[in-house]
Amino acid sequence: MASNTPAPEAPFDAFGGGAGPAAPDTEWNPTEDSLRAQNRSGGRHRVVKQRSNFARSSTVLGVGVIAAVGAGGLATAQEKPPVAISLPDLPDLDLPDAHDLPGVGALLTDEESEPVSAARANPNPLTAATYTTASGEQTDTATRTATGAADAGEALRARILQQAEQQQASADAADKAAAEKLAAEKAAAEALAKEAAAEKTAAEAKAKAEAEAKAKAEAEAAAKAEAERLAQLAASYSLPISSYTLTATYMQSGSMWSSGYHTGLDFAAPTGTPLKAVHGATVKSAGWSGSYGYRIVLELEDGTEVWYCHLSSMTVSVGQTVGTGETIGRVGATGNVTGAHLHMEVHTAGGDGIDPAAWLRSKGLSL
Repeated sequence: MASNTPAPEAPFDAFGGGAGPAAPDTEWNPTEDSLRAQNRSGGRHRVVKQRSNFARSSTVLGVGVIAAVGAGGLATAQEKPPVAISLPDLPDLDLPDAHDLPGVGALLTDEESEPVSAARANPNPLTAATYTTASGEQTDTATRTATGAADAGEALRARILQQAEQQQASADAADKAAAEKLAAEKAAAEALAKEAAAEKTAAEAKAKAEAEAKAKAEAEAAAKAEAERLAQLAASYSLPISSYTLTATYMQSGSMWSSGYHTGLDFAAPTGTPLKAVHGATVKSAGWSGSYGYRIVLELEDGTEVWYCHLSSMTVSVGQTVGTGETIGRVGATGNVTGAHLHMEVHTAGGDGIDPAAWLRSKGLSL
């Protein structure tokens, strides 16, 4: 049966922080009922499981790691000394074995209640945490942890810098590729523009060359046609005299002429030199004509009149038809002259005088 006996007024404080026995020779032996009563009344006494020095060391190790990381940081762990964290050791207490406690010993195993030997205990459990390497070297845990954290921070920093460099390299490569693409497009556009300009220039040059060639060909053809026409005319026209010297030209001015200028073309030659009909014509007149002396007028089919003046003799008569190159008279010095010569004039069908030299050239004749 459970007992409702009240708990002793001065219970044993397992951690030395509360009231102890009333007198050195007083001993409190809790029972199952007294413990139950203490639990029901909210008593503050409890039996705790002893913690081994290994557990303390593990706790200190964890606290040391957190302290090292928090104090130094990942990036500056190597620059700051390790932070030492220490807790006061508990005073040596003469604690009863947990197995001797009523109602508690049955709950504990032998392994859990086995006292920790002095050899296994850490002589300085809360002031330093160490571990032994494979070679037997002991290293301060906080220092190792701080060093590892610094290495991790440096590795992280190196990785971040590497990623930044890679991103910058990628950005630079992208910019370079874009610039190269833009330059290539610009070069291609310029090449196309130059090609188009070259094609346009070539087309214009070709068109100009073709036009010039065409014009030249047309000019050559026209010249050839004119030459052929003149050749045909020359075959049907003739100079009035074969051997001569031109002594006066058309419209030449001078006091020797009553009009003040010369109205024809003068061929100087010895008296008696034969005169030929320039083209097939009809003799319109033949006889004396005042200052012109003896004169023969030939009328061509188109009405053009050719005058031969200052003749010494005439071999044709009015109304006679003559052919090209036929002799119609001879050179003389009759009329108003200063020497033997043929004075030749050309008049249109309307009676206007024209340049005999130009007219002869138009018929393919050269003076």
